[in-house]
Amino acid sequence: MGLRSSEVVKLSLDDIDWQAGTVTIAAGKARRADVLPLLTTTGAAIADYLMHERPKTTCRAVFVRHVAPLGEPVGRRVVQKALHAAYRRLGWDRTRVHVLRHTLASRLINAGTPMKQIADVLRHRSIVTSAAYTRVDVTRLSAVALPWPGDVA
Repeated sequence: MGLRSSEVVKLSLDDIDWQAGTVTIAAGKARRADVLPLLTTTGAAIADYLMHERPKTTCRAVFVRHVAPLGEPVGRRVVQKALHAAYRRLGWDRTRVHVLRHTLASRLINAGTPMKQIADVLRHRSIVTSAAYTRVDVTRLSAVALPWPGDVA
């Protein structure tokens, strides 16, 4: 979904509209609330967590602590540590959490998604900001590149 770790920790049970299949991201860095589609696989993973893993608590945060203080909202570092552990399991040497936002943007651009839509998904006000997140797929680009005119020096 391209969420920032700060947005993940602020996610509330009240932000998920299961019937409409949407998630409302509270006003944060962009100072505005956004409604995003909740992908079926993401919704299923959250539902599985809520039913089988999440400790019993009255806290409305989606993600809560599993250790003392039990049932309290998790902090941003918990999200970062979880991602770092996932990176290690994959054999990656990555340490930046934002790599997932960059990957999402790159995949969208490589799929031909217009920059305006990518900016909307990433919740950027400026297309220029989103452009910094995208990476060109050099293999695909070389397939359509024309040979350089003249001799190569």
